[in-house]
Amino acid sequence: MLIAATNPCPCGYAGERERCACREVDLARHRRRLSGPLLDRIDLLVHVERTAANHLADEPSLSSAQAREQVIEARQRQARRLRADGVLVNAQMDAPMLRRHLRLDERGERVMARARERGLLSARGQHRALRVARTLADLRGRERVGGEQVARALALRADAGFSQRRAV
Repeated sequence: MLIAATNPCPCGYAGERERCACREVDLARHRRRLSGPLLDRIDLLVHVERTAANHLADEPSLSSAQAREQVIEARQRQARRLRADGVLVNAQMDAPMLRRHLRLDERGERVMARARERGLLSARGQHRALRVARTLADLRGRERVGGEQVARALALRADAGFSQRRAV
């Protein structure tokens, strides 16, 4: 498992107009430091924004115990489904296993087709996004992968994260 972190810009204050002094050329240079092939191998890219001090004490929408229970149940679902293939979790599925165990609903098929038509995904990226979508469906207890899970998985791809940063 790889976990990586980076600042959104050289000064670290992207999105905070009064604090960020980076020019567009600085932002472009900063983004180029992470290559496309490297980013294509990262399944989830999450842009985390600063939390306002007055929101730090807010109750989370999901407690740690609830999140833990959801993850345990999702992993059990995966282990049952994949037992015959000799793997335990969706991340270990190869392309043939993915074809056998991933059933997209009609909306999921349309969302994935649109992403392919726009050239947003390599074959590797498509498989990675589908494994993430399968996991999101498992977290919700769903047998079929829907358009919502596919869209969320695609939104977590590196190219989606960088386009959001550029818009800041």
